[in-house]
Amino acid sequence: MDTVWEYRNLLFEGTLVTIQLAFGSLLLAIVFGLVGAMAKLSNSRLLQNTAGAYTTLIRGVPDLVLMMLLFYGGQQLLNDLGGVTGWWDYIEINQFTAGVFSIGFVFGAYMTETFRGAILAIPRGQIEAGIACGMTPATIFRRVTWPQMVRFALPSFTNNWLVLVKATALVSVIGLHDLVWNAATAGRSTREPFTFMFAVLVIYLIITAVSDVGLRWLERKYSAGVRRV
Repeated sequence: MDTVWEYRNLLFEGTLVTIQLAFGSLLLAIVFGLVGAMAKLSNSRLLQNTAGAYTTLIRGVPDLVLMMLLFYGGQQLLNDLGGVTGWWDYIEINQFTAGVFSIGFVFGAYMTETFRGAILAIPRGQIEAGIACGMTPATIFRRVTWPQMVRFALPSFTNNWLVLVKATALVSVIGLHDLVWNAATAGRSTREPFTFMFAVLVIYLIITAVSDVGLRWLERKYSAGVRRV
């Protein structure tokens, strides 16, 4: 472990990148999830089919394949479009941006189903009562839908977040200097790959343990006053 301590700064920098990547991807996934859930619950057949195709695509294609397509194919598509239209010059998508967008896009599909199920679990009578009281749709969402949706969604949300944190390791494949990349580099330099991968294992366990504590606190907060059977 003395070797790991010598490379502690490299591992610390990689850990920070991994945490930033995870939170950035989570925020994007929440946006995609809320939009997808609203589309699936809308009365528009077009929106329902579009959201359905989105979730079906994500379920059928491996995360790594989507990441590679978005990183290489997406950049080429943007530059081809810019060359045809003349709207912009050459665009280079860095590894961090590609990682955030691809992971956020993938887990947005899972969040879509999480939020859709949570909204459906809210008694329809409460929303109708809000309408009868003269509340605007925004007020109903803020005071009726959102607090209960969070409570119903948190168990599945927690699972999605923990899987998302592990999925950040895939971004090392496209060259992002995250925890896995830095640890692999240090392992090759010292010829001790197992030692550094074990250190990565411990760091990921710490991240997930801290996340679990925080999410359990949120669950208690949003479940306050709810009697459990």
